Amino acid sequence: MAIDPICGMQVDERTATHKSEYNGKSYYFCSPGCTKSFDADPTKFITPAGSMGGHHDHGSHGGHGGL
Repeated sequence: MAIDPICGMQVDERTATHKSEYNGKSYYFCSPGCTKSFDADPTKFITPAGSMGGHHDHGSHGGHGGL
């Protein structure tokens, strides 16, 4: 399982519909809102070690209605 770098949710890489590539690495997301936040500024959420750099409340992207 991958971890959504925006909200910290577990995401199954095999079934994920929201995905972005950054610096040769794939990132998986729980919703379109998390994907959009990441795509706008990946460095805000990824530390040099590749771990989550930011975490926000799910309410800030309107929930997971797009799953």
